[in-house]
Amino acid sequence: MMEINRFMKLLSVLMFVLSLCMKLNSVSAEVRCIERERQALLKFKHDLVDANGVLSSWGSEEDKKECCKWKGVSCSNRTGHVILLKLDANGSKSSLRLKAKLSLSLLGLQHLNYLDLSGNDFGGSEIPRVIGSFRNLRHLMLRSSNFGGEVPCELGNLTNLNTLDLSGNNLRIKNFDCLSHHSSLSFLDLSDVNLINQTSWLHHITRFPFLEVLHLASCQLPNPVLSFDIFTNSSLSQLSILDLSFNYLTSLSTLSRMFNISASLKCIDLSYNQLEGHIPDSFGKLFFLEDLSLNDNKLHGGIPSSLRNLHTLDISSNELNRLLPDNTTFSSLSSLDLRNNKLNASYTQCLGQALVLGYLDLSYNQLKRLPEGIEKLSNLRQLRMSSNLLEDTITESHLSNFANLGELDLSLNSLTFNLSSDWIPPFQLYSLYLGNCHLGPHFPNWIQTQKTLEGLNISFAGISDAIPNWLWNMSSLVILDLSHNNIRGKIPNVPSQSTVQIFIDLSYNNISGPIPLFLFYYTEIKLSKNMFSGSIFHLCTIPKGSVVHTLDLSDNQLAGEVPNCWMNISELLVLDLANNKFSGKIPLTLGTLDMLQVLHLRGNNFIGDLPSTLRNCRGLRMLDVGGNKLTGNIPAWIGTHLTSLTFLSLRFNEFDGIMPSTICLLTNIHVLDLSRNNISGRILRCLNNFTALVQKNSSIENAAQSKLDNLSVTVYVGSSYVNSAFVQWKGQDSEWRTVGLLKGIDLSGNKFVGTIPQEFSALRGLVFLNLSRNHLTGNIISNIGQMEMLESLDLSRNQLSGEIPNSLADLNFLDVLDLSYNNFTGKIPLGTQLQSFNSSVYAGNSQLCGEPLAKCPGDISDGSAIDHGEGNSFEDDDGPQAFLEAFLLQLVEQRWELDVRDNNNLCHEIQEKTSEMKKPLSGNKKWSTIIQTSCWLDWRGTWTTDGIVSALVNAIFYFSKYL
Repeated sequence: MMEINRFMKLLSVLMFVLSLCMKLNSVSAEVRCIERERQALLKFKHDLVDANGVLSSWGSEEDKKECCKWKGVSCSNRTGHVILLKLDANGSKSSLRLKAKLSLSLLGLQHLNYLDLSGNDFGGSEIPRVIGSFRNLRHLMLRSSNFGGEVPCELGNLTNLNTLDLSGNNLRIKNFDCLSHHSSLSFLDLSDVNLINQTSWLHHITRFPFLEVLHLASCQLPNPVLSFDIFTNSSLSQLSILDLSFNYLTSLSTLSRMFNISASLKCIDLSYNQLEGHIPDSFGKLFFLEDLSLNDNKLHGGIPSSLRNLHTLDISSNELNRLLPDNTTFSSLSSLDLRNNKLNASYTQCLGQALVLGYLDLSYNQLKRLPEGIEKLSNLRQLRMSSNLLEDTITESHLSNFANLGELDLSLNSLTFNLSSDWIPPFQLYSLYLGNCHLGPHFPNWIQTQKTLEGLNISFAGISDAIPNWLWNMSSLVILDLSHNNIRGKIPNVPSQSTVQIFIDLSYNNISGPIPLFLFYYTEIKLSKNMFSGSIFHLCTIPKGSVVHTLDLSDNQLAGEVPNCWMNISELLVLDLANNKFSGKIPLTLGTLDMLQVLHLRGNNFIGDLPSTLRNCRGLRMLDVGGNKLTGNIPAWIGTHLTSLTFLSLRFNEFDGIMPSTICLLTNIHVLDLSRNNISGRILRCLNNFTALVQKNSSIENAAQSKLDNLSVTVYVGSSYVNSAFVQWKGQDSEWRTVGLLKGIDLSGNKFVGTIPQEFSALRGLVFLNLSRNHLTGNIISNIGQMEMLESLDLSRNQLSGEIPNSLADLNFLDVLDLSYNNFTGKIPLGTQLQSFNSSVYAGNSQLCGEPLAKCPGDISDGSAIDHGEGNSFEDDDGPQAFLEAFLLQLVEQRWELDVRDNNNLCHEIQEKTSEMKKPLSGNKKWSTIIQTSCWLDWRGTWTTDGIVSALVNAIFYFSKYL
């Protein structure tokens, strides 16, 4: 009986526990989501384009009724109301795509206090005014959401806002006063919002007493800022971060007064403005200031001692010529960026006392020696001093204290390294750049101790050794530049040790033997100017889909047919096989390279036609197949399909037939060279299509966009006079004129007949024209003087006749002229230019007279022909090209890659490269002056290779007219 009672008690306890669990389950299964809010969210989802299924957890199904568990949704634990909606796509691989405008269904979520829709796409629609009805909102983030129009004044109703982020949108604020009621605001980001007419913007900002973070970058802030009296009875005592970068501010004086009411500032960013004058001492009043960015302004002088307690300081790209005053040091500084200023070694003593400094950049200054005591900076992790005038000798003592160093950049100096062959550095670098420093003649053996090295540049280093095998075993190496040395020997065909290979440049050395397979696994491959030999058929063993963007094998001794497997590297942008011994036909699979922009095949032994598959390479900007044995007609598809071409050279081949009229569709062309072929027929009259319409006194950037949208030839510089030199004119009533985009035409050595088209006079930007060695008849076009930029003109060895037009004497920039061996008659027009040439310019025209030839009958005084000495004519069949023509052609053919970060470095590179040209121009008396003047330009910015070339050519052509 007792056992039965005990069992019944136990059973009752179990039943009680079971019932309790059932109640708990019923509670846990209860849906907290409020139905009207769930429906509002579903309606909102309906207005989205969710291609990636980001909101797959949202739905009306039974198992999805709990909206409080939906992605990006949070509810109040107390009331169940939706209080957070966070659907930001910034940094997400699966970005939401929203329809035309924000759905009004969100009005059903009146308890929202957090709304983040950043990084989505609202199609340029306006921010709905009804958003001002979310009175509980404390955080509103719409960053980079593609909203447009005006910021609605109704946002001022959100008086509880703590965070407001409207940055990255195409918005404008018409009345800043509408937003001045956010007394609780602590974070405000209006970057990229147009405030151009808000002259009292700073006054309105001071109405946010709890503001801690303020971003107004790229707001077109009006300048100057209103005077100090607007700060009366105002305070920004909580402000910690201030960002006014990328505006047009010019004066620090008014802004510095702002610091009196913002003493809590820790971070200030005034970069990319137009601030002038000295850095004010008022920054020193900011006791808590740690980070200051003043880079990319026009500040000069030195750094005031009040800044010595900063943690990070960036004053790069200004005009500073000294650092701290004597007897002061950077005691707390951990990061200092002073690149691209005018510093010299006389004012860098204080750097040796910045003992906590971890990042130091002094690149692009005028330092002639290392800063005193720099070897004491034991905490340095990154040291950059490239592009100075350093001439020191680096010994082990300079580097022995840098145990924490990870990056060392001393490139583009004249430093000499004197290190023992068995030296073991105390550091482990990930980046080492010593280009233009003297390290040779032996390969620096200490580099093999760097087990984490990712980037290595020891170009122009005077190394004449062989590449050691251990270099190819450095598994971390992804960037390697050994170019412009005298490195010899062969490269072993070893398996690549690196899993990521980005860039290799071995050009301008004496490396021989076949090209090993592993080199083709880099993304950028530059092996030109070596002695590589053999075929490149192992290119076909590269796996399909390999990422190769640049392949430069030019100027080697490679031979055999070019393999027909280019579809394996379909992302190729630049292919240069010029000046080798390749033979056979151009492979058809080159046409699979639909991303190709540059194709150089000149100087080989290719035969047959241009493959029609090349028509698929619609992005080609440069096509050079000169110096081969190609035959057939010039394909019409060049003009219809390759419309992006800026440089086309088919010279020195065996093309025949007539010039297809579709060539005139190449409206972006800068250089057209069809010389030394068997092309017959008449010269196309439609070549005057290569022009654009430009308004009077405007720059090329403001020209008719229908012609110039894809133009890379524009010289974009701080000096607008360079551009307008091509488009300004006087003495005409018209407000518009045409400006030539084409810079050079060479049709010489063909079988052209007929007359020179009168339409050529419209080619106002043409710099050189060579029609020599054809069968042209008729006169020189009478209005040739309208080709006002012409500097080189060769019409020799034709059957032209008649008198030389007087307008030829109007070509003030003409430096090279050859009219020899024609049938010209009459008197040479008087003008400074035409009389300055050698008489050989006019040879073979028996009926021609006048200076510099014999005087014409009836001239007042007697006298013999005047010999002006050596002239600038073409003297034989393969005579020297005109100075500028040779410069242009070789510049483009060699596809120079110039470092345009700094003017001085650009000039140095140009001078270096001109000394390597096949026909050096250094003997020309104008060369040094042209180089010097063209380097006045401000070449900042990112350029494509052909863009740099085109811009440089324009500059040199322009400046040469003053010489």
